[in-house]
Amino acid sequence: MNNYICATGKRKRSIARVMLKEGEGRFVINKRSLEDYFPRETSRMVIKQPFYRTDTYGKYDIKVNVRGGGNTGQADAIKHGISKALLEINDEFRSLLKKEGFLTRDSRIKERKKYGQKKARKKFQFSKR
Repeated sequence: MNNYICATGKRKRSIARVMLKEGEGRFVINKRSLEDYFPRETSRMVIKQPFYRTDTYGKYDIKVNVRGGGNTGQADAIKHGISKALLEINDEFRSLLKKEGFLTRDSRIKERKKYGQKKARKKFQFSKR
């Protein structure tokens, strides 16, 4: 792709392919605007955190393809991808992003259901007689 810096972010079941390009700070997520795709202000705030920490807000256009998971997982996956892409742009951002924990992939995923149980940890009701 022309002049794009690409990175992949992951969280839970969500995978985000993030492409950064110098521009005026436009967000395009799955061919929709940031406000259209994430109506909740907290999700939008989470996505913008890496830019605020590195003082680069409004300097890059962001194009994202994200799939899987829910709103929170997708927002965190985009944040992870943006952080990795910013690191490719300037390696000096590593200490800032690392300190905030943006470069660490959150490995918590849903635990699998076990046989003989209702869910992963929940058991069937015990009957003594």
